Amino acid sequence: MSVPQRRVPAAQRGTRIRRRTTSAGVTAPGRARRLVAAGRPRHAGAAAPGVHGPHPVELAGLLNEVTVRLLTADTVPQALDRLAALAAGALPGAVRCSVALITEGGPVTVAAAGPAGETCDTVQYAEGNGPALEAARTRTLITSPDLAADRRWPELAAAARADGIAAVAAIPLDVRRHAVGALSVSLSTPGRLGPDLLLTAMAMAGQAEVLLGELHRREALTEGAAVDRAVGVIIAQRGCGVQEAYRILHDSAQRLGLDRVTVAERLVAAAARNRQPSP
Repeated sequence: MSVPQRRVPAAQRGTRIRRRTTSAGVTAPGRARRLVAAGRPRHAGAAAPGVHGPHPVELAGLLNEVTVRLLTADTVPQALDRLAALAAGALPGAVRCSVALITEGGPVTVAAAGPAGETCDTVQYAEGNGPALEAARTRTLITSPDLAADRRWPELAAAARADGIAAVAAIPLDVRRHAVGALSVSLSTPGRLGPDLLLTAMAMAGQAEVLLGELHRREALTEGAAVDRAVGVIIAQRGCGVQEAYRILHDSAQRLGLDRVTVAERLVAAAARNRQPSP
């Protein structure tokens, strides 16, 4: 596994959670809803939902939409919001879809969409135990056809009943060199975790892993450029060496309680203002 499993227990202790939740009831546009819809096959010879899995043509269209939406996101959190909303609109029977991403030393980032299940998510991440975190920790598909009666997570039983959540499937996410996590799908009807739903959700998660890795790479390049510009400003202002400039930037970030990129961007902006001629 690319990301050490030791990262997950720290998140499971419920230390910090950064939550991003789209508006209740948000679904993907009609195109995604049509791609993998419950009720009837869309092509001649297509398998009935829940029997043989999604039709390849429909699945290809959905994965193309996942690619477009995630690659056009400005940030990783925005991409997670889009993935949750698209999954909630495209997966048959889903009343809530959430995406949890756990990075080393950082909080659990959670994006969610759908009209139900908010209490279940809150309890799961506060307690540090539940289907999504189990999927992230074990790197395996985790299913619960009857969450309210599942003995693995008794703390979720009351929340599941209150939210109207009956069944849950959590598909692991492994963003190479960056994070682990899970895509969770919640249903209001127990026992409806058929192949149509599971195969589609697994395909979406697999596509998302690659795309989120690319977004992380882009962010790293952007952050590196900002830090390099700030180091140049420090060298020009103080006449110090490169290593000393990096240390000054690092110490300033720690003293201010901000991340290094934020401090770098502020420093560059301040230097630009100081260079502007007085009116």
